[in-house]
Amino acid sequence: MMTGLFISELERTFKRKKTAAVLAVYAGLLVFIWFFFQRGGISFFDADHDVKIDSLNSAPLLLRDLSFAITFIVIPMFVADSFNGEYTSGALRMVLIRPHHRVKLFFVKWVVQCLLVFLILCITWLVGTCLGKMVMPHVNETTFLGGETVGTVGALLYSLKFYGICFCIFIAVISIGSILSVLMPNSILSYVATIGALIGSVYVSDKLSFFFSVTDSVFHELSRPNSEFLVNLLFPILLISLIINLFVWKKKEWVG
Repeated sequence: MMTGLFISELERTFKRKKTAAVLAVYAGLLVFIWFFFQRGGISFFDADHDVKIDSLNSAPLLLRDLSFAITFIVIPMFVADSFNGEYTSGALRMVLIRPHHRVKLFFVKWVVQCLLVFLILCITWLVGTCLGKMVMPHVNETTFLGGETVGTVGALLYSLKFYGICFCIFIAVISIGSILSVLMPNSILSYVATIGALIGSVYVSDKLSFFFSVTDSVFHELSRPNSEFLVNLLFPILLISLIINLFVWKKKEWVG
């Protein structure tokens, strides 16, 4: 039954016009930014540190310029459409009429959203890595923020770690957005509430600034030896948000 729910959710997700529209916009941004990458040859680790793009550092730097769109456009729209749009349109009621456990349905929807973002990151990494090798200046080693100089293998591991941490942050964004989408009366307010929560997190605590500037924060975390960012901050936020999600999901009156 879990497999059937998952396949059903995937089908509903990819049949939505908004999904196709958001993916098309992201693809356009990917091409647009890469064009200026190739022409300019300069990017930034953060506002204070610029860097020349080369064959080894292109993948993380490409994501840096696209992470804002993923955080504030792609994820909020996908989540609002999945968790709120189906409820307000009545599609979710049709699903819940069947004997599906609410917790299972929540996790299926949550996993599908994570999978969508994972696929987007994989495509971004693949484009950044391959085109970096083909069109950017070839180098045998590169230096990342913090002065860490690495060779080909080290740059690949750095890139994978960079994308992995960004993915964990995006999962947290999905979890927060899903809570707000369940609580809001329509998908537009869900989207606005998610954006407001991400921006407002900066004013709650400087430690939450990674929600606003994802990749800049990850560059800084990777420049610090023995950083415990994931264990001490991100994973607890993810766990708490999932617990709240389950509580709200169970208490919500979906069918009525």
